[in-house]
Amino acid sequence: MQKVMFKGLVPEDKTLREIKVTNGAKIMVVGSTINDVLAVNTPKEAAQPEVKAEESKKEPLCRQKQHRKVLDKGKPDDVMPSVKGVQERLPTVPLSGMYNKSGGKVRLTFKLEQDQLWIGTKERTEKLPMGSIKNVVSEPIEGHEDYHMMAFQLGPTEASYYWVYWVPTQYVDAIKDTVLGKWQYF
Repeated sequence: MQKVMFKGLVPEDKTLREIKVTNGAKIMVVGSTINDVLAVNTPKEAAQPEVKAEESKKEPLCRQKQHRKVLDKGKPDDVMPSVKGVQERLPTVPLSGMYNKSGGKVRLTFKLEQDQLWIGTKERTEKLPMGSIKNVVSEPIEGHEDYHMMAFQLGPTEASYYWVYWVPTQYVDAIKDTVLGKWQYF
């Protein structure tokens, strides 16, 4: 379960003396643990139940401490009305009346002609190319299922999520489709 590298990969049947390794030469040994080897060789079906069980154990996002502090403020006074059970196209006006992770007001403006999402706060407006947003995740807010909390992934990891709270449910799919490149002209 080990490979030796010295000026390239050393054939398994050669000794260090045969490949003329001298005193002080640098070699690299790469190895795997038995668990790593077994994980690669395990059929996917056998590994799947563990993943599903792990996912079902995760607590909902809206119960996590970092989100509770914003959600516990309640709905913003100027929150946009929500229509449960309906999917609508993006409105022509900015989506407003939402909070960001620090509890500040935020609005989302979709500039389709520029292929940009503008995230506006009291302090500034961030103009993001749609292609720079890696992912969009959302989850209904417990007790207020007609609204979602939504994150735009602006970098390579979950640490780069920009959270928006109290997104009306009828726009969730349209936002995802628009940002991730599935929108159409009507």
